[in-house]
Amino acid sequence: MASLKLPEVVPSPTQDVERLRNAFQGIGTDEKELILVLGHRNAQQRKEIRETYHQIYKESLVDRLQSELSGDFRNAIVLWTCDPSERDAKLARDALKVKRKGIKQLQILVEIACASSPNHLMGVRQAYCALFDCSLEEDIIASVSPPLIKILVGLVSSYRHDKVIVNLEVAKSEAEKLHEAVKNKQLDDDHVVWILCTRNFFQLRETFASYKQLYNNTFEEDIKVCGKGDLASLLNVAVWCIDCPEKHFAKVIRDSIVGFGTDEDSLNRGIVTRAEIDLLKVRFEYANMFKNNLDDDVIGDTSGDYKEFLLTLLGKGPKGE
Repeated sequence: MASLKLPEVVPSPTQDVERLRNAFQGIGTDEKELILVLGHRNAQQRKEIRETYHQIYKESLVDRLQSELSGDFRNAIVLWTCDPSERDAKLARDALKVKRKGIKQLQILVEIACASSPNHLMGVRQAYCALFDCSLEEDIIASVSPPLIKILVGLVSSYRHDKVIVNLEVAKSEAEKLHEAVKNKQLDDDHVVWILCTRNFFQLRETFASYKQLYNNTFEEDIKVCGKGDLASLLNVAVWCIDCPEKHFAKVIRDSIVGFGTDEDSLNRGIVTRAEIDLLKVRFEYANMFKNNLDDDVIGDTSGDYKEFLLTLLGKGPKGE
């Protein structure tokens, strides 16, 4: 359930481009106008705006936003304005470029692979090759340590069937294989990797349910008992993203705002990348898990145009013009 609000009558791309161009003119930038236009357009509409802007003014809209704006607001609105596949390809690349990568960085790859549609993942892989002249898999192999390579390459290179097809007998059989790997403390077992990286999400959710019925613990709980390292943590992220992505992103957002300071990159990822997918569900899970209102926490932890833009993506305020 997307939180994005569109106007009842969407202006033409040319009209939107003229408004954006006017917002850039004069002394200072009219950030409120940028929010009114871009914050109320879906991915296809933003693509048409980018293309029309380039046709008319012979420059990149994203580059213009980069030069006109600054700080957290610039980062959020640029992330939003980019093509979703290119955006996620850049997020993956930035995560892999960090010298000392931990779960905080590598979970971004898992999110892209396990909390997106198979077609979107394919688009991200294509965009990655086009932008960086190498494959996502190659960069993972070059920059990640074993045994994490095995699961990450398997996840990002998978192409799952995207239909509601479930086999209960297969679910029970594969739940038993997952339990055997946990019992033997072999979380990188080929069966674990194969099951998590090839089965469709509906089948996997049934497998996780069968696991709970058979062993009275969830697969996630047994992973935690089995190991405390990065592989266990990464597998737990994969299970969350497959089983209930809205819970995972509720936690991403919560972790970004608790404690000293705000992790704006994670906050942006949790809100910007889910606004057209399931941000209403994320908001519900956030309230259920943390007994706080997501909108109130964003208001309390951000300010200015950055706050207004995030609230716009959360579906607060008017539908735009």
